[in-house]
Amino acid sequence: MNEPLVALMFRVAWIGMLAGTLTGALIGLFFHSDTWMGGYQSFRRRMTRLGHIACFGLGFVNFFFGITCSLLHLNSPMAYWAAYAFILGAVTMPTCCFLSAWHKPFRHLFPIPVTSVATGIILTLLLCKN
Repeated sequence: MNEPLVALMFRVAWIGMLAGTLTGALIGLFFHSDTWMGGYQSFRRRMTRLGHIACFGLGFVNFFFGITCSLLHLNSPMAYWAAYAFILGAVTMPTCCFLSAWHKPFRHLFPIPVTSVATGIILTLLLCKN
């Protein structure tokens, strides 16, 4: 088993959970206002909610990749590339969401987290095939 890789993935996962909790607490302070960030259906408010959920969602993805590495004893360069891709996605997806909520043209950066997470998934599927 590749203990350093598994430990890294678990650490990233729990940091994502903490980020999701803290961002949820912060934006939750303002949810009582129907007009906050342009109202419930506004682009800004939806992107803010998506950024908060992305912290949790990609935290779970990193957690499950850590479990996969542990159970399948993955210890190859491809496993590290998948890990780095998942970590990049976990950092850039919420960042793109929050930046897009602040300034709409940042939405054009979404190919970065989408490509990185998709790469991690494809590499994981290839690793599980072997």
